[in-house]
Amino acid sequence: MKGDVLATKKRSLAPLYLILLSCIIPVVAAVLLYYVPGLRPAGATNYGSFVTPQRTMPSAAELPLSSLDGSPFDLESLKGRWVLVSTDGGACPDSCATKLHYTRNAHASQGKNVERLVRVWFVTDNETIPQKVLDAYKGTLMLRADPVVLSAFLLGPDVRVDVAGLEQEMDKYLWIIDPLGNLIMYYPGQETDPVRFRNDIAKLLHVSVIG
Repeated sequence: MKGDVLATKKRSLAPLYLILLSCIIPVVAAVLLYYVPGLRPAGATNYGSFVTPQRTMPSAAELPLSSLDGSPFDLESLKGRWVLVSTDGGACPDSCATKLHYTRNAHASQGKNVERLVRVWFVTDNETIPQKVLDAYKGTLMLRADPVVLSAFLLGPDVRVDVAGLEQEMDKYLWIIDPLGNLIMYYPGQETDPVRFRNDIAKLLHVSVIG
């Protein structure tokens, strides 16, 4: 009699195990597809290009940053959120404003996921930012950075050009940093298709179980 009761209890747990597995397997599969390039389908529809290999967010000691008021800022404090990145000089020409516009609109269009994102503009000189730019892009975190040090993270350590060349090269792109602090994707700057950029971000947020 006792053996029959134990057998019944064991059988009754089987549906629970099946439910747990059905919940866990899609999550594990999504994580593997996202983080293991070799497992991504060949026909992947992402618009942006993957940073290969991914580069880890530098510490405050490795990449000193300051807010516009001169306060030090630790980039690692943004871990846990998706980060949309642009770079440019403080004068912010039309090409700069276009990139800020793309990141602002892509961010604002994410609906219930909007709090999972933050926008960062790395200002690569000491030029005064025009008031109209400050007003137009409130909500963008504006951080001053040394272009040489910043380029090692955004472009990789193998890019060897002068400071002006580094700034020009960084200004060509937009980037995405994931919530774990990895630089994972880049886009063609002001030439970015804003709709496809927005949709790429929406897909990342949809499939991701982090951030």
